[in-house]
Amino acid sequence: MAFVPPPSRDRLPRRFVQLLVGLVLYGVSDSLLVLAHLGIDPWDVFHQGLSLHTGIPIGTWSVLVGVAVLLFWIPLRQRPGAGTLLNAFLIGSVMNVVLSVIAPPGPLATRTLLLASGIFLNGVATGLYIGAGLGPGPRDGLMMGLSARGYSIRLVRTALEVSVLAVGWLLGGNVGWGTLAYALLIGPLAQIFIPLFAIVQPRQAALEVSRLHRT
Repeated sequence: MAFVPPPSRDRLPRRFVQLLVGLVLYGVSDSLLVLAHLGIDPWDVFHQGLSLHTGIPIGTWSVLVGVAVLLFWIPLRQRPGAGTLLNAFLIGSVMNVVLSVIAPPGPLATRTLLLASGIFLNGVATGLYIGAGLGPGPRDGLMMGLSARGYSIRLVRTALEVSVLAVGWLLGGNVGWGTLAYALLIGPLAQIFIPLFAIVQPRQAALEVSRLHRT
């Protein structure tokens, strides 16, 4: 199942550049959410909880979990693209770099600004990397693969994210009002930016993201 129909080959260099910019920006935006310490997205709550109990950086756990999720693609007969593999490794690596050089701010106003910036940039980054049409991320692909087996996107997405959120919270991951803000805003932002950055067939891209983020 194609997440976004692939554009023509003559645009491949542009697609790779857009993909890389999107994934780097995604890693930066996730880092801003962590630095704000007002609540992070469900998967990063899980990654952070694992990090707190192992001492392994949150970005490294993002990579490890992404690779583990890819293993579930095998029975679902999902085929990863270049964007899928780069997503699994690049986002977490960028997070490790950003979080190692930037100290968390103290004032609430600054942290709130970081949260808002992180959510907005996450939406932009989602539009860039998915709009490149080189394959969904491991977690998005898992949801699409399960939906192809007859399960609704709404049910699969809710079950996965509630599960990782609950486990991450029990492990000590940061759940707060920022987590709720992210859950409410990321879908609408993605619906804006994926068609905007889709290199071809923006209507199909918009349809796919609407299915993916429907709750």
